[in-house]
Amino acid sequence: MSTDTSRPLPLLALGAGTDLRTERGVECPGDLPPASDPALVARARAAKERLGDKVFVLGHHYQRDEVIEFADVTGDSFKLAKEAAARPDSPWIVFCGVHFMAESADILTSDAQTVILPDLAAGCSMADMAAIAQVEDCWEQLEEAGIAADTIPVTYMNSSAAIKAFTGRHGGTICTSSNAKTALSWAFSQAGDGQVEGGTGKVLFLPDQHLGRNTWARDLGGSLEDCVVWDPHRPMGGLTLEQLREARMILWRGHCSVHGRFTVEAVEQARREIPGVKVIVHPECRHEVVELADEVGSTEKIIKTIAAAPAGTRWVVGTELNLVQRLGEQFPDQQIAFLEKNVCYCSTMNRIDLPHLVWALESLDSGRVVNPIVVDEQVAHYARVALDQMLALPGETHRD
Repeated sequence: MSTDTSRPLPLLALGAGTDLRTERGVECPGDLPPASDPALVARARAAKERLGDKVFVLGHHYQRDEVIEFADVTGDSFKLAKEAAARPDSPWIVFCGVHFMAESADILTSDAQTVILPDLAAGCSMADMAAIAQVEDCWEQLEEAGIAADTIPVTYMNSSAAIKAFTGRHGGTICTSSNAKTALSWAFSQAGDGQVEGGTGKVLFLPDQHLGRNTWARDLGGSLEDCVVWDPHRPMGGLTLEQLREARMILWRGHCSVHGRFTVEAVEQARREIPGVKVIVHPECRHEVVELADEVGSTEKIIKTIAAAPAGTRWVVGTELNLVQRLGEQFPDQQIAFLEKNVCYCSTMNRIDLPHLVWALESLDSGRVVNPIVVDEQVAHYARVALDQMLALPGETHRD
């Protein structure tokens, strides 16, 4: 499909040029390292070839193309962790993602494997919004209020190993954005009177309030009035005892710094100015944005939905920009644009650049292991308990 340039679009179709005055999300001057020179590309190839099957490189969907080029497999966090565990003959797992993802890979892989994060500063703002001391304090307050006995914790995969372990110790489960509905249904079957509709049991959902709220309201048909938000910086989460007793979903006050920025105004503008546009967003987006979208789903669902769409389909996509740009390149017969002009790349994910990857690979080639990610044995045990509970959920493929 050729792009019609007779009428400029408010959101540029990727690959059709950039206007940095209005499309600040298309490029981020000054925020990212400069493009890698050919020498770094050649060094990465050479080091990876010398290491052979001893190294297995994982690339998250949100990584930049210069890193994805060297990934043995790409995907979302849990898929990548499982892929690492499925390669026991590779002693070194280089995880091009963020810290919590590398922790999950360390939990699932064998003791003979070492997970390496090329830059230890590659974290996740959402995961960091739920510190283990804060969550433990929350649970103590729920116990004192007589609420904890009827509450099951459900923790999103985008969380630290310590929070996953907390979930395992308290009989909860982990979820991904694909199986959150199944995880919540299971949790309510275990909580209080075991009823999803009209019951009294509760879920403490960590750490992303938007995924919890969207799953409860959209997928389970619950009322938004049944949701309260626990603020870890206020006594009793800023809630009254009556609010806690009446709530079904106790949502942690956390969010994704990228997905939380997509706005109703951006969706409305796209619909006004791009005829026939379809809006597809991730469930980490705000509820009011999700409600306006044509399609809602995990990163994997977004990719598969666009891949299956006919030529000529016009999309605006509400997820991380590296992936949206890649989709625009992979499906040139469709018109694909980024939903929010003022959102940039995930800054922490983009800390994994080609210079860091080359450094990690060449260090391994010289016999030096850099930035190993090692989860405490007891933490890993209880985190694995929670992950195993997720794997036992019925009828799911457990994608992110």
